[in-house]
Amino acid sequence: MWSGPRNISSAMMRSFGARQDCAVSDEPFYGAFLAASKAPHPLAAQVIADMDCDWRSVLATLSGAAPGGKPVWYQKHMPHHMVGSVTIADMPHHRHAFLIRDPARMVASYSQKNEIVGPEALGYAQMRRYFELESERAGCAAPVVDADTILADPRATLERLCLALGIGWEPAMLSWASGARDTDGVWGSHWYDKVNASTGFGPRPAITPTLTTEYAAVAQACRADYEALRRFAI
Repeated sequence: MWSGPRNISSAMMRSFGARQDCAVSDEPFYGAFLAASKAPHPLAAQVIADMDCDWRSVLATLSGAAPGGKPVWYQKHMPHHMVGSVTIADMPHHRHAFLIRDPARMVASYSQKNEIVGPEALGYAQMRRYFELESERAGCAAPVVDADTILADPRATLERLCLALGIGWEPAMLSWASGARDTDGVWGSHWYDKVNASTGFGPRPAITPTLTTEYAAVAQACRADYEALRRFAI
């Protein structure tokens, strides 16, 4: 699952992790990204120290057997974490899906946790390119899900997503126990307060946030890519 930050991606990881047949991995390329980019992210030193920061070996692990011998492996990825020469094209045996959210909501949420230096921090242009590459490879549009649609009707949207991915629907995906997980990245202590307190998907936000001029420009820079992906949302 490819997603930008602050996009219910951790709640989706909880949802898939609630399945008995599913292993989950939390942003496995994050350490490699931080080590290469030196981006000033919260807990960056701890993340680098805790993770495999060689994208080659990360890719090899992700292309092997799922942890615990599980038949389904949910890998939470962010396109802007891909460093070196590794891309979505290096995962031809994965089934890829794309999680999107209105850029204004993403910017409003992200800015509460970290400074946004530009639209590339949300990864939309790269995610659109990845969608195009995967759709061309597969010969049909890759699955796209919009966060607002999931929050408005989790069951129906997740049923459609599972169908598109070729896996069975599980009602267990609608709820989970609160608290952190051993599979969470070490950055969870900074970013995951809301998902750790949750036991299921929350309500769809009723109000579009008001942004400063600078952050409104970041959201607007992502909008064309968001709208291009949203046309394919299930």
